[in-house]
Amino acid sequence: MPPVAVRCTHRSDEVRVLVRWLLVCLGGALGTGVRYGINLWALRRWGESFPWGTFGANVLGCFLIACVTRYCAERADISLTIRLALTTGFMGGLTTYSAFNLETTRMWQGGQARLAALNFVATTVACLMAGLVGAALARRIAIAG
Repeated sequence: MPPVAVRCTHRSDEVRVLVRWLLVCLGGALGTGVRYGINLWALRRWGESFPWGTFGANVLGCFLIACVTRYCAERADISLTIRLALTTGFMGGLTTYSAFNLETTRMWQGGQARLAALNFVATTVACLMAGLVGAALARRIAIAG
């Protein structure tokens, strides 16, 4: 069953919910592919000493989800289906709390408590800042457009 809180009373409602669900799934697949690409690039660029790929994907995802949600809040002409495909789908696939947690836990358990703490603090602060900047930028764009 699609994870959308919609009561379907007509066949057209069922089709709309199914299409929405499929677009969220497609967005999630694309976001996951982008995250994998970011991880591959970061590993080639900086190696395995720090989880730069996960860090970058999460910060980028926080920036983008704030942009999209703020822009959509300012502009009512963006459909719910597009909003869900971008936020729940694409950004949901792009960002990864589970990988962040796994990498931080492995650092901690591997005797790298300082690096684990740095990852935790840097990710938390950078994601918060990216979200604030993204929301502010999207508001300006929405108001100007």
